[in-house]
Amino acid sequence: MALIKVHGHHFSTATCMVLCCLNEKQVEYDFVLVDLPTGAHKKPQYLALNPFGVVPTVQDEDLTLFESRAIVKYLAKKFKGQGTELLGNTLAEQALVEQWCQVEGQSFYPPASTILFQTVLFPLRGGTTDEAVVEINIGKLNRVLDIYEERLSKSKYLAGDFFSLADLQHLPWTQYLVTACKKGDLISSRKHVSAWWEDISSRPAWKKVAEKMPK
Repeated sequence: MALIKVHGHHFSTATCMVLCCLNEKQVEYDFVLVDLPTGAHKKPQYLALNPFGVVPTVQDEDLTLFESRAIVKYLAKKFKGQGTELLGNTLAEQALVEQWCQVEGQSFYPPASTILFQTVLFPLRGGTTDEAVVEINIGKLNRVLDIYEERLSKSKYLAGDFFSLADLQHLPWTQYLVTACKKGDLISSRKHVSAWWEDISSRPAWKKVAEKMPK
């Protein structure tokens, strides 16, 4: 059987999410580097795989998938019973995993990504940081993390006392918040969030991915 093929870039948070999921599920894969700085993701050969021109794209035999959150859910289902169980076992556990995955996408990701773009990516591209926008989004993220702090005072992980996709989806953006954005105080100032981050960021599946990300 052919290996799953991942087209992506190690600087991409979405690519890192998918690679971490594959590592957790102990799935071998072929990695195809899409050279983002030269615009390879906007060229016809790549657009034939992903018409939105973003990374990653995954090929699994005849199936081509994009959108990282959809990909990790597919992988967790396809390789159920192998590696780490990421979806929960009971219907209630699965519902909680889905709930907190949605929270990541709807409430955590928007301010976290805005902070990264404003503090790191815009300056790299010759732009300037809009400090007002950064402060607004730090405020939004603080409110989200206050809710996380309350949740994590009652359970080890977001969906319960088991590591799941709900936690995994937070790894790439939080890594950049702590390192590149130098906003680690958002995490370290909260006892339970800090312990959660220390736990999930120390997982071997993530450390293999994080070591190739820019600091």
